[in-house]
Parts: sequence; structure tokens; C-alpha cells
Amino acid sequence: MNKVSGNINSRDMRRRFDRAAQNFETADFVHRQAFAGLMERMSPLVIMPKQILDLGAGTGRSSRALAKAYPRSRVVALDLSTGMLRIARKKKSFLSRTSEVRGDAVNLPFQAGSFDLVCANLLLPWIDDVPGCLGEVARVLRKGGVFTFATLGPDSFAEIRRAWSSVESNVSVRTFPDMHDVGDALMKTGLSDPVLDVDLLTISYRDKVSLYRDLDACAARNCLADRRSTLTGKNRLNRAENALFAGAGDGSLSLTLEMVYGHAWGTGPRQAEGEFRVDPAEITRRSSR
Repeated sequence: MNKVSGNINSRDMRRRFDRAAQNFETADFVHRQAFAGLMERMSPLVIMPKQILDLGAGTGRSSRALAKAYPRSRVVALDLSTGMLRIARKKKSFLSRTSEVRGDAVNLPFQAGSFDLVCANLLLPWIDDVPGCLGEVARVLRKGGVFTFATLGPDSFAEIRRAWSSVESNVSVRTFPDMHDVGDALMKTGLSDPVLDVDLLTISYRDKVSLYRDLDACAARNCLADRRSTLTGKNRLNRAENALFAGAGDGSLSLTLEMVYGHAWGTGPRQAEGEFRVDPAEITRRSSR
């Protein structure tokens, strides 16, 4: 898989999500749209999962929806942000079969083959080591289980990327892997029969105030490790904003998101190199002559 440009400063990312947790659901419409698309693509699959893992669960909206869609299941909501998980606990019902776990999606704290369904709604855009994350998904997914996800493709936020590239050379928006690269990574990490498709989502903002408000509320501001370390000068910011909002002529802006949806099937724990497994039933007694 081609590496994304710009690595995430994980400490900064956790801090931003912790701060955004209280108001996150006021601006999580992209997450809701992505989850709806994810569930729509899941509807033809006949599955009855008992154990579900919601990766990057945030405030638990998707975890609650999964618990409702599969009422006989137990849902584990995993997130790196303590603040997000705190809100998730407050919002779930008293009789909820959902539990919250703080953890890293690239180093999951679960045994191999623990889950029948793993869901990752807009988690991968925040992951530097996507193959490592997918490898962990393959490890904890039971044979015949399903991994379903929504992520962003390389054309996402193209308008912001072009505006800032006209002002400075520093990376302001990371690029995301192509759908075909994600499909290849799924296969290489032990998941089978991947199915992926792309949809375009356009978001309109009437002015820069509403754009910045939503970016803050959903913790989507720049937290790249190699972003400019000094303060952005007023002149540079004005030039970038002018380039960003110049198109419509009325101060409004339309942002494009390339939504990548997919699912794949678990094949069970992978054998380590040089390791062999034999079914005891296949071992027969050696006959003597």
C-alpha cells in the first residue's frame, strides 16, 4: 500500500478528540452519512453476529446503532480518546449490552478470533499504519466473520489542499490511499473476498465561520506531525482563505469527500512463518506388518 502523506501526531489527535467529545454529535453528520452508507451495503449480508467490535467508536452513536440492528449481540466500543468513551458511557441505556474499551486499533487488546463482526466507520483516515490496523482486524475476526468499513479516498478535501498548496509547501491535508490499494492491503493481511465501492459526498458551507466551527466540533483540524511549527501568519491565512472561497463568489464553499465503502471476510488466525497445524482427526494409527 502506498503510504499516506503526512503522519498523525497521535498525542495531539487524542487531545483534540478529548476536547471535541462534548459537542461532537452536533457536527458528526459526515460520520452519520458514512455509517448509513456502510449499513446499507451490509443489508444484503445474512449474518447473526454474537460479538461485535466497533473500532473508533467515538461517542458511541454507531455502537448503539449496531446494538439495535443486532439485538442479540454484545458490542465492544473501542476508541483511543478517553473523552469520547466517557460520553459513550453516558449515552447508553441502563440495559445496554455495549461495553467501552480504550485502546489502539493497531494493537488491539483482544484474543485472536474474538469477534464475528468488526466495524470501522471513518477510522482509517486517522491511522498511519493502515496495513497494521487491517492485520489486527484479521487477527481478531473469526473465520467467516465480516469486516465492514467506510473511509476516505484521495480526492477528499481537494479544495482545501489546493488552496493551501498555493500559499505554502507544507502538507496541510494528508492524502488518503486509493480504493485499489485498500483492497490489496485487505488481501495481504489475511482478509478474503473484499468488495469496495466509491461514492462522492459534497458538503456546502455558507461561510468560513461555519466551516471552522464544524472542523473544531469534530476534531478535524490539522494535527499532522510535520505541519508548520510556527503560527500561521495573518497574511498567509488570508491568502489561503481567499483561494478556498474564491470559486462561488458569494463567500460560500463546497467541499468534496470521496467516500470509500467496503467489506471483507475473516479467514481465521494466520499461521506464523514455518508453523504448521494438523487436525488431530487426520492423524491415523500406523499399522504394523
